[in-house]
Amino acid sequence: MNWKKLPLYVVFVVLLAAPVVLSREVVEEVARSEEAIALYGFYLRDVTEEAGISFVHQSPTFDSRLDHIMPQVASMGASVSVVDFDRDGFQDLYVTNSGEGSKNAFFRNLGDGTFEDVAEEVGLAELNEPGTGVSMGTVWGDFDNDGYEDVFVYKWGRSELFRNVEGKSFERVTEKAGFPDWANVHAATWFDYDRDGFLDLIFAGYYHEDLDLWHLPHTRIMPESFEYAQNGGRKYLFRGNGDGTFEDRSELLGPDSPLWAMAIAAVDLRGTGYPDLVIANDYEVDEIYFNDAGKRFIAAGETSRIGFAPKSGMNAAVGDVLNTGQYSIFITNISEPGALVQGNNLWVPRSVFGGDSLTYENMATTVGVELGGWAYGAQFGDLNNDGTLDIVGTNGFISAGRGDYWYDFSKVAGGNTTIISDAANWPAMNGRSHSGHQRKHVWINDGRLRFRDVASAVGLTEVYDGRAVVLADLWNRGVLDVVLAHQNGPLLVYKNTANPERAWIGFDFEGVESNRSAIGTRVEVFWDGKRQVQEVMASSGFCSQNQRRLHFGLGENPNVEKVVIRWPSGRVQTLEAPEPGQVYRIVENESDIEA
Repeated sequence: MNWKKLPLYVVFVVLLAAPVVLSREVVEEVARSEEAIALYGFYLRDVTEEAGISFVHQSPTFDSRLDHIMPQVASMGASVSVVDFDRDGFQDLYVTNSGEGSKNAFFRNLGDGTFEDVAEEVGLAELNEPGTGVSMGTVWGDFDNDGYEDVFVYKWGRSELFRNVEGKSFERVTEKAGFPDWANVHAATWFDYDRDGFLDLIFAGYYHEDLDLWHLPHTRIMPESFEYAQNGGRKYLFRGNGDGTFEDRSELLGPDSPLWAMAIAAVDLRGTGYPDLVIANDYEVDEIYFNDAGKRFIAAGETSRIGFAPKSGMNAAVGDVLNTGQYSIFITNISEPGALVQGNNLWVPRSVFGGDSLTYENMATTVGVELGGWAYGAQFGDLNNDGTLDIVGTNGFISAGRGDYWYDFSKVAGGNTTIISDAANWPAMNGRSHSGHQRKHVWINDGRLRFRDVASAVGLTEVYDGRAVVLADLWNRGVLDVVLAHQNGPLLVYKNTANPERAWIGFDFEGVESNRSAIGTRVEVFWDGKRQVQEVMASSGFCSQNQRRLHFGLGENPNVEKVVIRWPSGRVQTLEAPEPGQVYRIVENESDIEA
């Protein structure tokens, strides 16, 4: 490519939203974007304001006996999920708020570069009313197979289930579903664990389900240990009947251990056709459950080595980072030099579809993604369309005033169970920061088992307290844009400009024998002697959900040989030599494929 011509292309992109008279800031951004695209293949530009998005998250306020550490106990709830709720072909954004009486937002994509908040119009705004708890996240899935994505809003309090009424409004169906009246849920996902064609739901608590955080019977609500805490929330598994009712099958998970769950991902790790579970836990070891043909789940944390050492698991994302046709798992943790360095985990499979003997090796240090600050959400995605998966990670615990809370925090951490578990024993924060003001991370994959952090160079420089991150092609341009949700901070949308000479291919799926959302569909693309596998998932990361569409970068001048699709029903379809640069809509059992 003639890079001397690239500035004209970049200037044109920037001018679409800039004043006629170029300011110094615009000229400087053009120069930065030109350099970033030349070096790394993409550049991220903050377009939040011009996209018409205005949203600032609010934290809850719990029982006054927690006032001295309120920023800690109320440090989560900023989430974002992607869905095309009205089936117009454009990805929409649902954002949770967590202040009592605050409203969630639902940004409908108008297809012209702008969004409008339709949460009140469709009935998904007022979900944080006093006495009902507050929102922590959402996960979308078509539980009744009518072609429209429904939504489970999980809360610290009374979680809610809404049925999508033909993309026009949402009907509350919580009581019919049969879910618990109260639980402090912090992670959830849809999946079809028994492959019967109906979506099932798993969700897990953070604080114990007996606790009403606004009316505490006592202050012994904190983790009993910083390594092996067994006083968190329980797990729930509900089997979907396809009619809005669900059957509690939590016993299939085995003996319940009340851990502090932060994230859940459901994906077929072993090539069996059945989705397994990855659960990231705070104050404990992380967990893997292997699916035994839909009949039960077998705890495999120790045997797989993922549950080998306790850390502060925040995130659960999977991706074929080595292009071998197998998934690696990325779980974020805390890294604060001089205080606590747990390090992120990048679990890479050590064998080829090892069945129940599948084991993993943590290669985060080797590949360069170990240190991410006080890390929360992270996602895999090919940001520069070079054919390898990159990682976007967000971080930052509490950004406040001067002073650092780490010393006082360490005093509590060194105490016994009686001291640690009682919030009354925790030193007051007094307006101090705790691992705040941290820069985000964008690790690009060089295809040779090394990642390089280029966040600042490609335009991601903000230092808000990050929680959730999602990737979606918001303007149907064949690139993955980035959206970040922040605790007590704004929702930010970054438009991605990628090297236009690199190709891509995308896929939308609709199940027939399988669940209509096609969750669990495995797709493997073969091109130029390479391969990469992805799976249609519901939740991914931390309190987040990416677009349902699968996006594959292919590099320059690719020759796509074939695409192999394995549906949850077990049916296999093969698409021979598809042309890049298109999104293919594939319906199960139909030979005609739309592009």
